[in-house]
Amino acid sequence: MNQGIQNRDIVVAALRHAAPYVRLYRRKTFVIKAGGEVFADAASTRALIEQVAILHQVGIRVVLVHGGGPQNTKLADSLGVETRMVEGRRVTDERTLEVATMVLNGQINTQIVAMCRELDLPAIGVSGVDAGLVRARRRAPVKVAGHAEPVDYGFVGDIETVDPSVLQTQIDNGLLPVVSPLSADEHGTLLNINADTVAAALASALGAAKLVLSTGAPGILEDRNNPASLVSYVDLAGLGRMREAGQLADGMLPKAKAIEAAIRGGVSRVHVISYKVPDSLLLEIFTNEGTGTLVVENTATLSKEEQSPAG
Repeated sequence: MNQGIQNRDIVVAALRHAAPYVRLYRRKTFVIKAGGEVFADAASTRALIEQVAILHQVGIRVVLVHGGGPQNTKLADSLGVETRMVEGRRVTDERTLEVATMVLNGQINTQIVAMCRELDLPAIGVSGVDAGLVRARRRAPVKVAGHAEPVDYGFVGDIETVDPSVLQTQIDNGLLPVVSPLSADEHGTLLNINADTVAAALASALGAAKLVLSTGAPGILEDRNNPASLVSYVDLAGLGRMREAGQLADGMLPKAKAIEAAIRGGVSRVHVISYKVPDSLLLEIFTNEGTGTLVVENTATLSKEEQSPAG
């Protein structure tokens, strides 16, 4: 077969395969959270934003929430600021908060919006501070397993309320909000919030059809030391069993809590995918097979296609 004809047939087949998903998700809202590692270089940033642009162009309403962990650590190290993590969450003193503000609201948010401009994607950068989008309170010291004394996370916030109208207005006007997870309390004190937590809260408040967590891991792993032990789908009960068995650790612990919060908040599908897999976002949305882990409230509600071994 002529190579040109073969390529044409592949393109047509792909479009036909994607069409039902486009019809299903058109004008639905997706919240996509991408960790800071995604934005560590221009190539991976562009790869993700190109996929987000396709979702936007076919009529899916996208809110992109970003983290900035690696960049925070890198800048903190260069400034001589100690980085301390407890159960995958960053302890944030005054100097660490200054670093987080520079990285999240300055470097990464602006970098993403600039890439969106290059791809003619109408994005607008915001943070949880803007127009009261996310209102939070400073977290009180908490007991953490393995620590004799309660852990004071410093200027870390727990979400009190979310005002979805701040984003809904932008979405309704055809814009793509790019959200930094920084917030503030009622006195205007800046607070750092885990980006997975913010993404879950926004997804619930917006009535999102999907929450997608794009990370460096292939998805949720049966054995966190074995990338080949990918769990294709799991429900909240199964996720709880994995946590109790010690199968979730470090950064996956706050992700698990965020997943649970999103599903209990009305988000029916949460996906954990790897940005390292080419076109992982598009494959997860527009194919049954997907690439990562699908989390739902109860796996009994999954279709046969979603429960297929490949999916």
